[in-house]
Amino acid sequence: MSDTIRVRFAPSPTGPLHIGGLRTALFNYLFAKKHGGEFILRIEDTDQNRFVDGAENYIIEALNWCGIPFDEGPGKEGTVGPYRQSERKAMYKAYAMELIENGNAYYAFDTPERLDFHRKDHEEKGKTFIYNWHNRLKLNNSLSLTQEEVQSKLDAGEDYVIRFKSPQDEELILQDIIRGKITIDTNILDDKILFKSDGMPTYHLANIVDDHLMNISHVIRGEEWLPSLALHTLLYKAFGWTAPKFAHLPLIMKPVGKGKLSKRDGEKGGFPVFPLTWNESEGYREAGFFPEAVVNFLALLGWNPGTEQEIFSLDELIQSFSLERVNKSGARFDPEKNKWYNQQWLQRKSDEDLADLFLKELSKKENPIEASKDYVQKVIYLIKGRASFVSDFWELGDYFFEAPTEYNEKAVKKQWKEDTPQIMDQVLSILENIDDFSSAIIEEKVKAWIAEQELSFGKVMPPLRLVIVGDMKGPHLFDIIELIGKEDSIGRIKNAISVFSQ
Repeated sequence: MSDTIRVRFAPSPTGPLHIGGLRTALFNYLFAKKHGGEFILRIEDTDQNRFVDGAENYIIEALNWCGIPFDEGPGKEGTVGPYRQSERKAMYKAYAMELIENGNAYYAFDTPERLDFHRKDHEEKGKTFIYNWHNRLKLNNSLSLTQEEVQSKLDAGEDYVIRFKSPQDEELILQDIIRGKITIDTNILDDKILFKSDGMPTYHLANIVDDHLMNISHVIRGEEWLPSLALHTLLYKAFGWTAPKFAHLPLIMKPVGKGKLSKRDGEKGGFPVFPLTWNESEGYREAGFFPEAVVNFLALLGWNPGTEQEIFSLDELIQSFSLERVNKSGARFDPEKNKWYNQQWLQRKSDEDLADLFLKELSKKENPIEASKDYVQKVIYLIKGRASFVSDFWELGDYFFEAPTEYNEKAVKKQWKEDTPQIMDQVLSILENIDDFSSAIIEEKVKAWIAEQELSFGKVMPPLRLVIVGDMKGPHLFDIIELIGKEDSIGRIKNAISVFSQ
């Protein structure tokens, strides 16, 4: 194995990429880039029964959207391809045969019915059936049969699997970068199937062979693979290969804290669990999240930078990341905190970039809104402080684009008094006589008039906001009036006086 850091993300194309899988890809990417290494995508599609059309493209698109593209993989061929296991299947049997030849694996001819019988028999006796050192010599395999009997079965074309021969009475000392030393008694291990009767390798064999041939230096994967660590370590030893270093990432837990985060949690809680939309399940991209925000909150699910910093760009994450600071315990998923991350990233975007995004939304409305980019930028400057998503802009600032046709009923009852029409008429006259229609000048003139008339601000400003906006929301009122312009402002006041006089 070379000194170069080479890591891989190896999903199965059985459906959309879960947010937990995306975090595994992210941690692999960060580790590789921190150490000037390579990030490889390998598609583990040996289980053709579970293959889902479009899943591979989805995985690639999700990685690209997050800004964590792979260096080698399908369509980016390096020197160790192909990168789909289905295209590598011809090579695996030779490795399974090598293990038989060196005594670390054996043929097993047991029928499913016979294995089922043994399982039930053990259950009736209150035991658990494990195919290993304890009973393998009593079963139908090349360890219990003579060489002639084995050859006869092979010649007759009988179905068989190839099983790994787990060692007996050994203590296995395993090392994990995140979890430290792990001790395993080999007597509890079962003799896992490495090669199936359909001529395909199991995950365990294909995984080890591919990691070796692809010169993988570090295997960074989810905690659910921790039970396989003993077998994988033994397989490396059986082949006489140097094993990569292992790191098993903690689970992403439900928002309530107990149990692994699932698609159902997202459906129940109304938040995405996939990076991109898949069928009926909304993705983070389509929900309006920025990829920077998704990468940011995922990185801090299970990893702790050791400082108070919460907002990280991808480059900052690469600089700061280390596997030693990944937690052992599960990380609770917090949908509200994720929105906060998006809000933080929205505030960091330029008004120009946000205007481009908002203009797209305006053009898609049932009655498309036409506005100049310059105007939309000015609107965003005034309202973005309260937004978490680009989609919030319409609710926060619809009145910048459309004069109100309806007015908040509670506000009308509270603000529209008997003398309000006369007061609004006076404000109208002031606005009509202002030539420099800027926020500061409008504010100066209106406030001077309020002082002259010895009126309270409460009698003028809230109803004026109501007639301009249709509600009691929005940024500084005179900024709104300047932006919508003299003609529109006057029109809105006149319209409200007319509506409320009926």
